[in-house]
Amino acid sequence: MPKISKIAQSPPYAVEQLLAQIGRNIRTARLRRKLRLEDLAEKVGVSRYVMSDIEKGKPTTSVAAYVGALWALGLSDDLKQIADPDRDTEGKAFESIRAPATAPKRKKALDNDF
Repeated sequence: MPKISKIAQSPPYAVEQLLAQIGRNIRTARLRRKLRLEDLAEKVGVSRYVMSDIEKGKPTTSVAAYVGALWALGLSDDLKQIADPDRDTEGKAFESIRAPATAPKRKKALDNDF
């Protein structure tokens, strides 16, 4: 039996809440489309038990299953914004701090004399 990671065994509260919210959102989207749990599970290619775990926000369920459920519901386009480098204000701030103040010095011109 594979060893379960620490984050899956005991996720931080914020992670736990985020997974629960994603699960609730997937459930709401499924119900609005009048899909049975089994129907969505078949579209995604997982068992109905895995689909139930997704809707509960279980941290041990693979991210591929979550993304597959969103894809099957037509909601996967929103995932393109996750970790978008252009929206990473903190990362941009660190990058600007480390950026050199001046341009690098020119290297000597190549001598074409053979």
